[in-house]
Amino acid sequence: MTSENVYIIQPVTDQSADALHAEAVALIESAGASYAGTMYAKIREINPATYLGEGKIAELRERLAGLDLTILFNGELSPAQTVNLSEALEGKKVIDRTTLILDIFALRAESSEGKLQVELAQLRYLYPRLKGKGGALSRLGGGIGTRGPGETQLETDRRHIRTRIHSLEEKLAKTRQRRGLQTDRRKKDGVRTVALVGYTNTGKSTLLNALTGAEVFVQDALFATLDPTTRRLEIDGMDFLLTDTVGFLRDLPHHLIEAFRSTLESALQCDLALIVCDAGGDYEVQLETTLKTLRSMDFSSPYLVVMNKCDQAQENTHFPKDWICISAKYGRGLVLLKQRIFESLERRFIKAELFVPYANASKYAALRSLVTEREVSYTDDGSHILAVIPAEHAAKFRPYLK
Repeated sequence: MTSENVYIIQPVTDQSADALHAEAVALIESAGASYAGTMYAKIREINPATYLGEGKIAELRERLAGLDLTILFNGELSPAQTVNLSEALEGKKVIDRTTLILDIFALRAESSEGKLQVELAQLRYLYPRLKGKGGALSRLGGGIGTRGPGETQLETDRRHIRTRIHSLEEKLAKTRQRRGLQTDRRKKDGVRTVALVGYTNTGKSTLLNALTGAEVFVQDALFATLDPTTRRLEIDGMDFLLTDTVGFLRDLPHHLIEAFRSTLESALQCDLALIVCDAGGDYEVQLETTLKTLRSMDFSSPYLVVMNKCDQAQENTHFPKDWICISAKYGRGLVLLKQRIFESLERRFIKAELFVPYANASKYAALRSLVTEREVSYTDDGSHILAVIPAEHAAKFRPYLK
């Protein structure tokens, strides 16, 4: 969508129209396009053919006559509504919110898995809309016995898309299987995972960098991070894995969530989730949207609510006591956050004093990667070790307990 000028049609059905409009402008800018204006349309009754009523369409057609604009309907249109609305507006390009989000996803995907997921989501969205794509698909397939202009070519396009969708689903299923094996291996090895989840552009990547010293790409834009990023996080001598994930958005279509389900598996199966909200924004909606999205994917892990950008919050804002206020950009509140992360996971570990005779040193060495050794001293008979052991591995160290 780069260099396009985008004009927004903002349906008004409830009090959230202004917030949705602000997100639409941010989405346009994230796609590299320019915002050209807005028409608010109060919706009393949806027109099945064009969504908007004839009077509103006439007003819009007159307002935009002669202008080279792309029309963004800030909601979801059916394939027929998209085509009919475009024709009613003198052939102007009409897209809906999902199309715009998919465009941003295509810009942001860098990993092979991310690109596969974006392509799959795009093809699933395009497939039912093929019939109305206009001249690009309205051509003869060629040869004797064709069924009319566009029909044979249309079937060819549909068959090609069905085949490609099946191929992408198979590739992603294999990727999901590999990711599952990695998750199982981490659990077996006692590696604890923490996932950063939440609304888009709340500062999750900035927080990952602040906690781990990583240099992950950060940008003030919606969906700046699409592919998951994992880094090592050390707290009080113990190692954890911290994963940054794709952000959510209100009313994100279910099929988009499903398309990125394999990427989000790391968050769904984490030991602890940090739900990051923007303290200076509409954080209640952000939290509600995040929890709703996670629960739709059967998420059940414990979580902490982290209010980022607290330096931008109103002075009279009072957050619940169990929420953690930080500023990842300025490093404020990170000590408390690490403490709360450790406390949340601490019950899953056992602090123990071990004695390993030298005769058993090789057997202990095979288990050593499962524990965190805090202190080691040596005597004539063996090693004395103060260690932290994952609860599920405690039985393996019973012979060495003092």
